[in-house]
Amino acid sequence: MDNDIYLTKHYRTYAPGEAIDCPLALFNDKVREEWIDYNGHMSESFYLYAMGEASDALFRYIGINEAYRASGSSFYTVETHINYYQEVSKGEPLRFTTQVLGFDTKRLHFFHHMYHGNTGDLLATTEQMLLHVDMNTSSAAPIKPHVLAVLEQIWQAHRQLPAPKQKGRVMAVPPTKKV
Repeated sequence: MDNDIYLTKHYRTYAPGEAIDCPLALFNDKVREEWIDYNGHMSESFYLYAMGEASDALFRYIGINEAYRASGSSFYTVETHINYYQEVSKGEPLRFTTQVLGFDTKRLHFFHHMYHGNTGDLLATTEQMLLHVDMNTSSAAPIKPHVLAVLEQIWQAHRQLPAPKQKGRVMAVPPTKKV
C-alpha cells in the first residue's frame, strides 16, 4: 500500500491548551467516483473506508503519525458497528464528527457520525473499539504518554456529551410470537 497519500493530506494536530471541539470536527471529504456501486450510490464498503479516513484524522490529531508508527506502535481496530441511514452519490460533500467514548492504557473507544456536507442529514454512524499494539510483537501495548495526555484532554471535554443513541447496539431478529 502506498503510504504517500497520507503525507499529501493536511491534518489538524492538537496544540496544548487549545479548546477541544465537542464533538471533534476533523475531517471532510466528498463521495469519490470509485466509491459508487451499481445502484448509483456510495457502496456500503466505502462508508467504512470514509469512516477510516475520519479515524486517520483523529490519529493525526492525537499525535499518531509516521514517526509514531515507525517507532513500532499503532492502533488496530478490533470491532466496528456501522449504521446506514441515507444514500449519497458521486461528488456529494461529507462531514464527519468524532466523539471519544472512553479509553484506558491500551484501548480506545470512539464514535463517528457522517453527515451530508450541505444538508446536514445523518448518512451513517460507526462505533469502533481499537487496541494499541506493539507492531513488532503483534501484541497489545500501552499507549505512549504524549498520546494518552491528548486523549485525556479530549475525554475531559467529551465525557459530558450524551452517548450516541446507536452506542452499544446489538443486532438481533426479535423472536416471533406463537399464536
